[in-house]
Amino acid sequence: MPHHRVSRRAALAAFGGFAALGLAGCGASRASTGRFGVQYTDAQWLARLGAKRYAVLRRQDTEAPWSSPLEYEHRAGIYVCAGCDLALFSSKTKFESGTGWPSFYAPLRNAVQTQTDASLGDVRTEVHCRRCGGHLGHLFNDGPPPTGLRYCMNGLALQFHAGKISART
Repeated sequence: MPHHRVSRRAALAAFGGFAALGLAGCGASRASTGRFGVQYTDAQWLARLGAKRYAVLRRQDTEAPWSSPLEYEHRAGIYVCAGCDLALFSSKTKFESGTGWPSFYAPLRNAVQTQTDASLGDVRTEVHCRRCGGHLGHLFNDGPPPTGLRYCMNGLALQFHAGKISART
């Protein structure tokens, strides 16, 4: 793993991630509820995703910073939901945030939904897949132009398809 100089923002993000990991086993809230185009029982999700992806996508867990190979992915392509394969982000919108998680300044159109998340005692904006409701990460207002947004995503919630670029950015 490359050596990184850790910024204050990255240190706080890492602390928040580890706090989320600690709360995951203590009844943390589940993936977004509601009617989605892709739905399975908890047992079916677990069988499809495996334990680590299930914890992130269905139980709102957070992976450790700098643990995802997608943080270091720089090829052209599309990032899709690991739960339902919906195209979510173009590599054209990926940027280096210094937080240890894959970050994007904009999703593809009609790919994600957001909701308020107060699970750690601080109000944040949760990002989830609009097709399966899987938890992807959080949205922050400290990103680069042109949007000023940072979609801070869990690598376990995503899969990368190299070479596929969508015009729907």
